[in-house]
Amino acid sequence: MTDNAAIASSPAPPASGLNSIYENLRYKLAEKMAGEITLSDNPGETLKKWRTVFEISQSDLAAFLKVSPSVISDYESGRRKSPGIFIVSRIVDAILDMDVTRGGAKIRSYEGIMRGDFSADAIYDIHEYLSPISVEEVTKLIGGEVVYTPGSEFIKPLYGYTIIDSIKAILQLSYNEFLKLYGWSSERAMVFTNVSTGRSPMVALRVTNLKPALVVIHGLPAAQIDPIAAKIAEIERVPMITSVMPIRDIIRALESHDIKH
Repeated sequence: MTDNAAIASSPAPPASGLNSIYENLRYKLAEKMAGEITLSDNPGETLKKWRTVFEISQSDLAAFLKVSPSVISDYESGRRKSPGIFIVSRIVDAILDMDVTRGGAKIRSYEGIMRGDFSADAIYDIHEYLSPISVEEVTKLIGGEVVYTPGSEFIKPLYGYTIIDSIKAILQLSYNEFLKLYGWSSERAMVFTNVSTGRSPMVALRVTNLKPALVVIHGLPAAQIDPIAAKIAEIERVPMITSVMPIRDIIRALESHDIKH
């Protein structure tokens, strides 16, 4: 049996104990993921995005599908011909089934987004990239100053950004609503505006399960960031930068990445 046939025919374990609301959420999320991967100009990169969003290693996914890890690696790198919709569906099902076996926390984090019931009052802008962008490139685009950067093994590619009014987010959003700020991927830059020291948004991030791939504190130079905020970034191993560029210019700069690609 070929690797493709192995993926296509590998049975998914039953998702037992799911109520109808959860099953519907899972179905809609699977549809979203499979469609995005299939229609992407770089399906391997998009597949990698969703695998990393669900915090699943290549080797664990391969073991679940009963194929060699090199198969998953080849798909993600583009060395292997892009998978068809049936194989994509099997891989997506495997990712979601693995999350179910872990309690389904990642799937549930998308509930509000799938229902479309999120109030965007605290959001200046939210965007999903067609191709990933590096933390270094974002820093250059918005004239950022580095407050904290972890080791290279903790620096991840960014698949989107959210620009948030920090005060409104903290005062108005519930815990579940705060998680919805992550859009379709937690591997994103979270830009907090309307801050005085940077401590409050970092404290809020400290108590959430999802962590962004980059925190940007807007309106302050790096020297004015509260040491506690910087310490939280270090504890969570989340890169942290500041920018004093006007918000409209930040949005134009960050949107320019998709124009270039």
